[in-house]
Amino acid sequence: MFDRLIKLIGRDSLEKIQSKKILLIGVGGVGSSALEALVRNGFNNITIIDFDTIDISNLNRQLITNNDNIGSSKAKEACLRAKSINPSINIQGIEKRLENDSLDELLSNNYDYIIDACDDIKVKYALIEKNLKYNSKLITCLGTAKKIDPTKLEITTLDKTINDPLARILRKMTKDNKINQKSVKVVSSRELPKDIEFLGTASFVPNYAGILCVNYIFKDILGVK
Repeated sequence: MFDRLIKLIGRDSLEKIQSKKILLIGVGGVGSSALEALVRNGFNNITIIDFDTIDISNLNRQLITNNDNIGSSKAKEACLRAKSINPSINIQGIEKRLENDSLDELLSNNYDYIIDACDDIKVKYALIEKNLKYNSKLITCLGTAKKIDPTKLEITTLDKTINDPLARILRKMTKDNKINQKSVKVVSSRELPKDIEFLGTASFVPNYAGILCVNYIFKDILGVK
């Protein structure tokens, strides 16, 4: 199934990609798009963690959702979708709410890369802080709600983020705890959020953010700047 990809990057590079262990935290709008990109670009060892179930409001942006699986476990449906694309994929779904206290056990599994696609600010900060003592490479996705322009998304570092309320909170938390923000890789949008009360979302921004998270990993493995 990867013939076209091999033509682009070569078999040796594909084998490098297939050997990496990936942890994906959250399979909502960002995470489901990231999963799709991982599976279709040769990643073969993936662990997903998500405690949530599919709601009808998820249908506008989450790739694992449809009218037939409302109410189902997101982790379970994500694994089913991955296997429907690549039946031989090594994928594990964990149906669990990630808490600060359980992170060390999870991070000790020696993942090569971690994609943080969750929406819990405490977990996001804990991942940044705790991952400092592990060898995983972490890419954190920041806010995608209240925005409509995917071209304003970029892979950058936490210190360079603007117009991102979630990033603002994380910058303060990392500054207060003397964590080097230049070492924190993120996907963030420079677009000003819309002045609306609720966290309205179109598919463009979270879906593209998920692709950018995987693109960061993909290029890092290939040594491409």
